[in-house]
Amino acid sequence: MSKPFTPKVVTANALLEGDVVYLMANDQWSRHLSEAEVIEDEAHGDLRVLQGNSEPDLVVGVYLADVAIVDGKPQPTHFREEFRTRGPSNYNHGKQAELV
Repeated sequence: MSKPFTPKVVTANALLEGDVVYLMANDQWSRHLSEAEVIEDEAHGDLRVLQGNSEPDLVVGVYLADVAIVDGKPQPTHFREEFRTRGPSNYNHGKQAELV
């Protein structure tokens, strides 16, 4: 028996900047998880990953990441994805610099 499909988002890294990005319902990439399209169907998720992989000039490392819906917004369910939402860990730049 297969595991039930849980909500997911399509995520990748922006090719030039290396930032974590999320695929939105309008086919654009956002650096904010809260703007990501939440996928609740496995076939639709597979199609969205294929779409992301068809943009090698924009993104690399496209995959589906599990999320939970909290107050109507996607939230990471795994430590790795929570860590990725915070930006680079080697020094303050990008998202981390915005918090200072």
